[in-house]
Amino acid sequence: MSESSDAVRPERDRPWVMRTYAGHSSAAASNALYRRNLDKGQTGLSVAFDLPTQTGYDPDHPLARGEVGKVGVPISHVGDMRALFDGIPLSSMNTSMTINATAMWLLALYQVVAEEQAEAAGEDPAEAVRALAGTTQNDIIKEYLSRGTYAFPPAPSMRLITDMIAYTVSEMPRWNPTNICSYHLQEAGATPVQEVAYAMSTAIAVLDAVRDSGQVPQERFGDVVARISFFVNAGVRFVEEMCKMRAFVRLWDEVTRERYGVEDPKHRRFRYGVQVNSLGLTEAQPENNVQRIVLEMLAVTLSKDARARAVQLPAWNEALGLPRPWDQQWSLRIQQVLAYESDLLEHDDLFEGSVVVEAKVAELVAGAKEEMARIEEMGGAVPAVEGGYMKSELVASHARRRARIEAGDEVVVGVNRFESTEPNPLTADLTTAIQSVDHGVEAAAAEAVRAWREERDADPARRERAAAALDRLRADAATDANLVPATLECARAGLTTGEWAGALREVFGEFRAPTGVSGSVGAGAGTAELTRVRELVRSTGEDLGEKLRVLVGKPGLDGHSNGAEQVAVRARDAGFEVVYQGIRLTPEQIVGAAVAEDVHLVGLSILSGSHMELVPEVLTRMREAGAGDVPVIVGGIIPEADAARLKELGVAEVFTPKDFGLTEIMARFVDVIRSARGLEPVGQPVSG
Repeated sequence: MSESSDAVRPERDRPWVMRTYAGHSSAAASNALYRRNLDKGQTGLSVAFDLPTQTGYDPDHPLARGEVGKVGVPISHVGDMRALFDGIPLSSMNTSMTINATAMWLLALYQVVAEEQAEAAGEDPAEAVRALAGTTQNDIIKEYLSRGTYAFPPAPSMRLITDMIAYTVSEMPRWNPTNICSYHLQEAGATPVQEVAYAMSTAIAVLDAVRDSGQVPQERFGDVVARISFFVNAGVRFVEEMCKMRAFVRLWDEVTRERYGVEDPKHRRFRYGVQVNSLGLTEAQPENNVQRIVLEMLAVTLSKDARARAVQLPAWNEALGLPRPWDQQWSLRIQQVLAYESDLLEHDDLFEGSVVVEAKVAELVAGAKEEMARIEEMGGAVPAVEGGYMKSELVASHARRRARIEAGDEVVVGVNRFESTEPNPLTADLTTAIQSVDHGVEAAAAEAVRAWREERDADPARRERAAAALDRLRADAATDANLVPATLECARAGLTTGEWAGALREVFGEFRAPTGVSGSVGAGAGTAELTRVRELVRSTGEDLGEKLRVLVGKPGLDGHSNGAEQVAVRARDAGFEVVYQGIRLTPEQIVGAAVAEDVHLVGLSILSGSHMELVPEVLTRMREAGAGDVPVIVGGIIPEADAARLKELGVAEVFTPKDFGLTEIMARFVDVIRSARGLEPVGQPVSG
């Protein structure tokens, strides 16, 4: 053996925190999943909450129908939070909670459980709270732009974030109270420049709000900046994505030093976690998603100077449905192989001095600064959201990307090129290739929260304490008092998620974000294919003696509206009159709009898994309203067995992520309408 082969290896950096975004069904089921994941070597928890929890509704609320336990765990009160972390010591855990509108409430529940654990162990609860480490996402700006789980208008939402930052900097110094999240912006169509610019503009809006609130003295503002973290997306163009992260590092250092006077380099460090792109995963040839995930992970780990502090990877089958524990384990093992088997963590930054990398970083920084200046001229991120500018830009950018894919200019392997494939043993039995949520979960959760409230209110002392806590919350919300103490009292008094959010809705009101559809120009407007479909729409309208009208609806609490927006834009470009009212509509509201507008077709978009509850209700209400002859189509992440059942119930067409050709889908719209009205079909079937 040569002398060099036995040389001492360089000291390795500490790996990033390894997480898996997880939670479903119930607190008990999710707790069991977390314990298994920690046993497998996961070093942090990333809690996925279901949509009712994220938007401030209890499981028995009408808007929660079909959504309970589907995309995360339902947490209705402190009892659920106890069960979620049973046997998991919070004072020594690093927990990320993807929660925004109700972040203050969930953090209060988390704190109360940490205090209870400390008391049970004979420890000081205050010290346990100061030891808590983790992150609440708590970025409401991106919710108005992309993900849709907002509950209150922008101004009071920013107040909630400000109050949380002021509280945690003082009482919970290891906690990241807000996590500026550009992840969903990329999925909504953001280019790297837009992702950097919008995230930085959001961070500026948050820091300005904290500074102007007067709750944190100037000499402690460095502590505020040090607790701001970011959550980013990494796409498959991993060189550009890595340069994007270096651009983030450079800009954050500059903004925090020059705008806020933060001198300590440790305070100015750009700290971020990442989940690599989930919506870029494909239903077609899903095995290709494994290499996509690996490439996307490299973008945020290769560069030491811009390396993620925490990483969570999606599973290969997320375009098919809810991943199983085995699928999540595979994604965890991908991280572990890179961190522990490769020599990545033994080296200094691999790209320092690269002319190519430096040029790309400079280009991204310059573009982001230009866009940030434009937003600043509008008054900042909040006015740019309220006025619809940022949303319209994202919808337009997404439309351009979709057009490139449809034209074949942007290759997606297995989707628009290299489509021939061998049979896939991983998906031979689709019913076992994904996790399914027991249909009884929702009824059990609804009954449990009703029982919780009834038991609480049956005790006069507890009932009185709960009522007083709600009264205090409303009263404080009407002033400029910090809302964390009142929220903590609500948690201790046994109030529920819906009660806490409902009280604040009474004071703050509600808000419907701009859709961005009306101001967006379709990217496929000049293609020959779209011209042909536009003629079909026109001629069919003439046959029926009226312009064709379609309603695009988002029933339930699913706020992922990117697909619905792109369908609405393309339908308008194809010559349809489009009715699109945004997210979070009840089946009753959708049917009411369809009848009032006398539409020829209803298109429903659902990505949360609630299609088997919400779509049949829409069909029933359409028949009851005398509109049973209006065809209904459905798009979303829908397993084949569910698609077949929906068609048996009367759905005319089901589209899933493999149906990426929007113009072809418009041709199917025409055929569906013609068939429903007794006319001969003239369009072309969607390929795939």
